[in-house]
Amino acid sequence: MFKRMQTVFLLMLGVWLMPPAGAVELPDFTGLVEKNNAAVVNISTTQKIAASEQQQLPEGMEIPEGTPFDDFFRHYFGEGGPGGPGGGGEPGNGSGPSEAKSLGSGFVISQDGFVITNHHVVKDADEIVVRLQDRRELVAKVVGSDKRSDIALLKIDATNLPVVRLGNSDKMRVGEWVLAIGSPFGFEHSVTAGIVSAKGRSLPSDNYVPFIQTDVAINPGNSGGPLFNMDGEVVGVNSQIYSRTGGFMGLSFAIPIEVAMKVADQLKAEGKVSRGWLGVQIQDVTRELAESFGMKKPQGALVSKILPKSPAQEAGLQIGDIITEYNKTEITTSSSLPPLVGMTKIGETANMTVLRQGAVKELKVKIGALPDDDEPVMGSTEQPGAQAVSRLALSVSDLTAEMREQLEVPQNGVLVQEVKPGAAYNAGIRRGDVILQLQDHVIKDAKQFNEVVKGLPKGKSIAVLVQRRGGSIFLAMKLTD
Repeated sequence: MFKRMQTVFLLMLGVWLMPPAGAVELPDFTGLVEKNNAAVVNISTTQKIAASEQQQLPEGMEIPEGTPFDDFFRHYFGEGGPGGPGGGGEPGNGSGPSEAKSLGSGFVISQDGFVITNHHVVKDADEIVVRLQDRRELVAKVVGSDKRSDIALLKIDATNLPVVRLGNSDKMRVGEWVLAIGSPFGFEHSVTAGIVSAKGRSLPSDNYVPFIQTDVAINPGNSGGPLFNMDGEVVGVNSQIYSRTGGFMGLSFAIPIEVAMKVADQLKAEGKVSRGWLGVQIQDVTRELAESFGMKKPQGALVSKILPKSPAQEAGLQIGDIITEYNKTEITTSSSLPPLVGMTKIGETANMTVLRQGAVKELKVKIGALPDDDEPVMGSTEQPGAQAVSRLALSVSDLTAEMREQLEVPQNGVLVQEVKPGAAYNAGIRRGDVILQLQDHVIKDAKQFNEVVKGLPKGKSIAVLVQRRGGSIFLAMKLTD
């Protein structure tokens, strides 16, 4: 009897100790780290700073010598503090040239010494030193560096180096585990882990990179280091963090390895990067704009400007077209289009599906090369004799030839002189804007603008195309009277 009770007790205890159904054990990263640690490198750079450009440490602040924070703080404040070179032993002297140092990470992609890191890690550096896990320190030269993708390719004089294995970021799923190895604040070969938070993120300053978002702890010094999947393959290059403090706050972004390698291959072959170019300015389709264009849901990239003599103009693309598909890839948001165009080979013909005034059209466009400087500039001015449009609570005027040249508006459009509270103001129209189009009506002058406004329906969203500071944007306006 006792033995039976003992058996029952042990069985019950086993059931209690069993993990709940569906529970997943936390991963063990030790093997992954042991296999890949040696291929991750620490990168330190030195930049000579003229005395006139030096910043001084805040009064009373001291840098702990010989610590990883030494280089980190001196990267921002230079060596002109008390007792430092150029300081002359007196605080704030800054009488001579100094050196600014910065820290970063990288990883070896070939046994003969090619290393990938971030552009911002090595930018303007006078000397770059790559430190291997075996403590060797080798001076590196920059094969090439690309600001738009934030990728740089370095070369060190070494052979038989350990290398990383490259993976496929497209196969990653949101929620899977990833791991980073780097040198945050100079603490070499630090390992942090987390999950993939999102894919294909677009950041305001980086239109050509579909970032991988993770919650892996990334801090200054991690930049340029590898992001691994659980198979020990590099799927990304850690590049940026979102932070209000300067430190990690739960949002980090990595460049997909496919993007990084395409850039590295071009840098190795040509020393620079060429990207595909369409020659349009685009924006997201909001709920209000979707209503004005008769769409069931907001999606696609709305064309708000077409540059002259661009591939888009030659292909017959029009302002107001909504690009919904590019080479059989659905365009859900405007941010998903630039990376696709940028990775298209120059001279290749791409197929696009666009929505134009409610009708679906198929276009073919021969992709051009992205210019070095594709940022338009716009000025603003005033013109007397403005015409008031009471229904919109604004006043507009015709554009003179001088103003058209300054504002880069070759034809059509009216200049907004004043905006009062009302439908136009609520839509986001402001003084200095040039109104180019109302719904499907191209605005030629102030007189025609008034006539078009009189016929606009109330209670329905109207698409308004305005040019502002060199760029064009569609706004949704709804009239209440």
